[in-house]
Amino acid sequence: MEAQAQGLLETEPLQGRDEDAIASADSPSMLSEEEKEELKAELVQLEDEITTLRQVLSAKERHLVEIKQKLGMNLMNELKQNFSRSWHDVQTTTAYKKTHETLSHAGQKATAAFSNVGTAISKKFGDMRNSPTFKSFEERVETTVTSLKTKVGGANHGGGSFEEVLSSTAHASAQSSAGGPRLAEGEELQC
Repeated sequence: MEAQAQGLLETEPLQGRDEDAIASADSPSMLSEEEKEELKAELVQLEDEITTLRQVLSAKERHLVEIKQKLGMNLMNELKQNFSRSWHDVQTTTAYKKTHETLSHAGQKATAAFSNVGTAISKKFGDMRNSPTFKSFEERVETTVTSLKTKVGGANHGGGSFEEVLSSTAHASAQSSAGGPRLAEGEELQC
């Protein structure tokens, strides 16, 4: 049997006569009764060892579960720990660090770009508000509101700024639509 084992460990490629020897060794009818008995005994021994190892493994797994229960560890905590450990491992890789740096740099550039756009829009609105067209529109709205106040309330408070006029108009509109104070006959609305 040792001669056969030595032959299996050889690293040279098989020759024609070696292939014939292996083919004849694979045939169960070529084994002597003594070799068959040895192989059967070895097979039984291996099966017993495998069974024993499975029992030992099962006992160790039960013991592991008991220890984890005593420590308050459960499946969810284990998953969290595994995820945290994996995430940490990912964060320490060179690829992650390079990607993080690139995205961080891109984010900073995007933030700067949005800031510049916001500043430009604010400047444009400021320029628009100071434009003659907007001033003309503002005056028309102010005149219209003053006219409405005169017609509705009978009192003229001298116009005021655009913001004051809009505020008073909104206030008057809210009172009238919300069922504000009702006027008795002959009473005037004061804004």
